[in-house]
Amino acid sequence: MNKLVLYDIDGTLITAGGAGTRSLNRAFFNLFGISEAFSTISMAGKTDPQIMREGLKLHGIDHLDGNVDRMIEKYLLYLTEEINNPMRQIMPGIRESLDLFRSHNMTIGLLTGNLEKGAEIKLGPFGIFDYFTSGAFGSDHEDRDELLPIAIEKYKKQGLKFSPGDCYVIGDTPRDVQCAKIHDAHCIAVATGPYSVEDLRNTEADIVFESLADVNACYSFIVNN
Repeated sequence: MNKLVLYDIDGTLITAGGAGTRSLNRAFFNLFGISEAFSTISMAGKTDPQIMREGLKLHGIDHLDGNVDRMIEKYLLYLTEEINNPMRQIMPGIRESLDLFRSHNMTIGLLTGNLEKGAEIKLGPFGIFDYFTSGAFGSDHEDRDELLPIAIEKYKKQGLKFSPGDCYVIGDTPRDVQCAKIHDAHCIAVATGPYSVEDLRNTEADIVFESLADVNACYSFIVNN
């Protein structure tokens, strides 16, 4: 079945229990001595490098002189610690959807603002990282809207050819919707993150679910569209 299903991570596959934000704040404090540096920055749907650059600009620190790379190094170090928290959890229907899609020979990948290593750190404790054969990450491009073509190109190098019309982005924010629809791909929105069903219905999402608990309905949409 020539379908490429691309999942977002935070708010879609899992909640990391605040591990990402804590790791960013710890990294910033370690490097620049400023605590809670990201407390006023909205992160939903953004790429990690974009968030880091916004934090640097907000606090008047040069964002062009290697500081993003320094942030990335410290962030990933702290994330390996912070992900081990009791608040982390996998979202409803995720394991079932991964098993169902894979059993029907759909290709499963990631389309996320997380750094690729950060994605592995976040998904590792849930035992689901190996479901994803490839994808596009914040470490591939800072602009989320550029990630779908990158994912398609990566699969092409594996010998798998997909057009945007073969792609189904599953995400929980309007930015997930935008990064799919700007390339004429399909988007399934889930209200398991910071946005409500009503919020997501006011986007260009093709279909909106409370969660992926109704796995069969999600599968049916993909098969029939």
